[in-house]
Amino acid sequence: MSKLFRERQEKIQQILECLTEESARGTPIIVEGKKDLDTLRILGVQGEIVTAKTGGKSRLDLISEIEKTGNKEVILLLDFDRRGREWTAILRQNLEKARIKANVTFRKELLRFAGKELKDVEGLATYLQTLSEKTSWRLNAIRARERSRGKRSLADGKFERTQRNIGKP
Repeated sequence: MSKLFRERQEKIQQILECLTEESARGTPIIVEGKKDLDTLRILGVQGEIVTAKTGGKSRLDLISEIEKTGNKEVILLLDFDRRGREWTAILRQNLEKARIKANVTFRKELLRFAGKELKDVEGLATYLQTLSEKTSWRLNAIRARERSRGKRSLADGKFERTQRNIGKP
């Protein structure tokens, strides 16, 4: 089980590294709200992040704001719930009408590895922390079990007998 947690954690971290690189190249990221923006900053994403639902902004205002930047591509990283899926589909359509490519690859990949355990971008840092704790907890449990097995064999005298037999022909 810890292998699964470790693999998920590694895959999500790789996705975040690629997201950070893409953002550093100038591709804006669109998230739902300020907490999503704050989480991405905590996770090291330093490029332009646009919030879709801050300050009573309409979809048209958002599209207009993106068009003014002159970027030909944006990354849509809206939440993973039903409302986030709907917003992603609507924004994608509107952006494509404005001849701006809507990249949803990062959203799909995060959803693929986090599954139903992650419902929003805001929870991403906490989810990674949970995976890390589960991984370390499992590793510590395995190490403790191995140590306890080693102590039992020492108590049996098996280790001492093996050591005495090594030097004999």
